[in-house]
Amino acid sequence: MTNEAMFFYLFSAVLVSSATMVVVARNSVRAVLFLVLCFVSASGLWILLQAEFLAIVLVLVYVGAVMVMFLFVVMMLDVDQAQLKAGFARHLPLGLLVAAVMVVEMLLVLQPENFGLVTAENVGSGLTSNTKAIGRMLYTDYFYPFEIAAVVLLVGIVAAISLTLRKRPDSRYIDPSEQVGVKASDRLRMVDMESDNR
Repeated sequence: MTNEAMFFYLFSAVLVSSATMVVVARNSVRAVLFLVLCFVSASGLWILLQAEFLAIVLVLVYVGAVMVMFLFVVMMLDVDQAQLKAGFARHLPLGLLVAAVMVVEMLLVLQPENFGLVTAENVGSGLTSNTKAIGRMLYTDYFYPFEIAAVVLLVGIVAAISLTLRKRPDSRYIDPSEQVGVKASDRLRMVDMESDNR
């Protein structure tokens, strides 16, 4: 059995078992940890297929999105911090095990020979890594669609912000131009009061 086949079976076994644990786990913390391990194992399979761009995007987008989503859920829900800290020690061995498996997978995969880098055989043929080929195609042949997609995303962000910050009649609003235009005489009024001398 070759090293590539051995890594494939290893990552596939970790992927299937972690995906099963995501569904089976009753605790949300454990489910999220297994989901992160699942995504990292899937990215290892992508690297074995010499699709390192997809592997990096999978880790950056999905692992980052899952952790941010989990962070927002914890922040938005009324979580008892004492109970959360008490569960930290209980979940620590599982978290360390998942982290160790992820480190071992990255050490096995993140080697120069797995990235389709330029070698002596393909220098003459002009072949390079697929990440470089994707970047070259994005910024040459598909430059205008790439920029149009960026503009569409920018318009979506501006629309979401404008819908969120719309004026509501029941909310207080202060006009900055009125604040700046206020004079000192309008802010301070001198009142002459009689003193009570008893």
